[in-house]
Amino acid sequence: MARVYVSIGSNIDRERHVCAALDALNEAGQNLQVSSVYESEAVGFDGAPFYNLVAGFDTDWPLATLNCWLKQVEDRNGRDRSHPKFSARTLDIDVLLYDDLVGECDGIQLPRPEITENAFVLRPLAEIAPSLKHPLLDQDFRSLWQSYQRHQKLWPVDFDWAGRRISHSE
Repeated sequence: MARVYVSIGSNIDRERHVCAALDALNEAGQNLQVSSVYESEAVGFDGAPFYNLVAGFDTDWPLATLNCWLKQVEDRNGRDRSHPKFSARTLDIDVLLYDDLVGECDGIQLPRPEITENAFVLRPLAEIAPSLKHPLLDQDFRSLWQSYQRHQKLWPVDFDWAGRRISHSE
């Protein structure tokens, strides 16, 4: 089994699409772990705010199979791939870490560079895997978050999934 961490984001019908992503991950993976849900401003374009979170789970699927399945989950939730990279989206699910894989693996750069670039990825990852070390930087995610220098607004929101509150606003 591989331990995988993925980022989840949506700025179109956010609650519905985040819940759909979590439902899919819960059915496909094991030992699902979910961060708080954070609202953040759109990065790279003017658009509606996003809901973002990170989920960790175990899978026996190879990385290529998992990534293909994640893209199918996005597509089933109305993901339009004809738009530019930085644009509104119903659902975006990206593999951040797949066990200890490093480098270009099945067309995916691991660990994903967005981990240290975007608060909406690093903060929720540090929340659910604080002592896990970044495989290239040899620093744990808690320390990386504590030393994060970029100015990106991010705040936790109240969010319910599967009949329970998984996130609380501050």
